[in-house]
Amino acid sequence: MFFLKEPSDFTINKFIAAQRDRPFTYSAVGATNTTPPEGFIVDHNRIQLGRGVVLYERAVVALTQWQQFELGWVTIVPKSVPVEVGVTLAVKARAFGTWSLNATRIVYLVKEFGTKQKFGFAYGTLPDHVECGEERFTIEFHESNESVWYDIRAFSKPQHPLVKMAYPLARRLQKRFARDSMDRMRSLII
Repeated sequence: MFFLKEPSDFTINKFIAAQRDRPFTYSAVGATNTTPPEGFIVDHNRIQLGRGVVLYERAVVALTQWQQFELGWVTIVPKSVPVEVGVTLAVKARAFGTWSLNATRIVYLVKEFGTKQKFGFAYGTLPDHVECGEERFTIEFHESNESVWYDIRAFSKPQHPLVKMAYPLARRLQKRFARDSMDRMRSLII
């Protein structure tokens, strides 16, 4: 949903409430954890944040506080939404002089322990989202060399008619989001 001015808290809350019981816009729910479906663009971005279990723990906290979305032009609303399966939220973005709200729901959590620890989650798009697909965010700790990684994996295709018409611009924004999100996570935990 597009706006000419920044949506108010009232508008955001009304928007999210209207999406709570809506179905996902794609059938391969959970496929960022397996094999993405055909017909979607797949993006995979990964960056080493550093080393050490303390750094891993800080990165996990940042992820649960949605810090990877605090980019100046993108944020999660409401800001205090918990990272739990079934939670409906919105990505609020400003681009090309307009604002947008994009409805999503958390599909699954990732919690792995052992020599490779991993924490994260994926959310999927709902009917009022400009794209159709799923995006997963994880933090990994590899015990063998104590490396800490931030990983974004997504599959998507345009859903809104304006995004379909201006798809090269939409792809540029998707790539900018991944780059900015990785930069943000790196800056938070150093």
